[in-house]
Amino acid sequence: MNPMDLLQYLPWIVGGGLMLGAAGILASVHNTRLKIKHGYPLEGMWGQSLKPAVTTEAMERVKLLTQENAQLRAEIGSLQDRLINVERIVTDSGYRLGHEIESLRSDKGNVQ
Repeated sequence: MNPMDLLQYLPWIVGGGLMLGAAGILASVHNTRLKIKHGYPLEGMWGQSLKPAVTTEAMERVKLLTQENAQLRAEIGSLQDRLINVERIVTDSGYRLGHEIESLRSDKGNVQ
C-alpha cells in the first residue's frame, strides 16, 4: 500500500479526529454541568477542590446535622429497647394466662 493511497482518506481521518475531540470536550462540559447540578464538588487539574468552597458556615451546618443525627440514633435505640420490653410483656405466658382468665370471667358474667 502506497502512502499516496492514504491521501484520499485524509479528510475522513482529520474529520474523525476533530469529531472525537469535540465529543470529548462536550462530554467533559456535560460531566461538569451534572456535578454542578447535583452539588458535587468540582476539582482542578491536580485534584484540588474548586467549588463549592468549604466555608465555616457549611462546616457548622455539618456539625449540627451530625449532632442531630446522633441524638436521633440514640432516641431510636431507646425506642427499640422499650419495644423489646413491650413485646416481652405481651408474649409473656403470665400475661396470656391473665388475659384468658379475664375473658372467662367476662364470658361467665354474660351467661348469668
